[in-house]
Amino acid sequence: MPSHIRPLIAADVQAVVDLSLLAWEPVFVSFENVLGSTVFNLMYRPDWRTAQAAAVRTCCLADDAFVLNTDDGVTAGFVVLRQDREESLGIIEMIAVHPEHQRRGHGRALMEFAIRRLTDQGLALINVGTGGDPGHAPARALYEAVGFTGLPLVNYYLPRRAER
Repeated sequence: MPSHIRPLIAADVQAVVDLSLLAWEPVFVSFENVLGSTVFNLMYRPDWRTAQAAAVRTCCLADDAFVLNTDDGVTAGFVVLRQDREESLGIIEMIAVHPEHQRRGHGRALMEFAIRRLTDQGLALINVGTGGDPGHAPARALYEAVGFTGLPLVNYYLPRRAER
């Protein structure tokens, strides 16, 4: 299915938030399975959907954001880019494709667009981060398919009772 990538406008934000929550639900299920409910709930207050929706809204309005529309005008995906000129680093801050539009090349199209755009800015290095959990396996496969090299990192969490 052909697609078109264009700059995100304010009218796109709700559709992008909605698709991101659907696209990332398996990731958050995976997080909760790996971390356990106690740590997961401490990290994503009041709940992951509210926290993630706020993060997407903020990121889309603050950074260089683009939407991927299908030929019939449906917003099928998005990508948000950031630059650190001091470090000559381009960052793919967020990327998602609506579950109904996954496995059709849209994620790859967004990644290739992001790489071209950041490269055209003269940046020496491009970064994209993701999780090592099972929910992020499709993202890792995409990033590796377009040439990224992963560096495994581990974050450890320990829930503590608040002291009174």
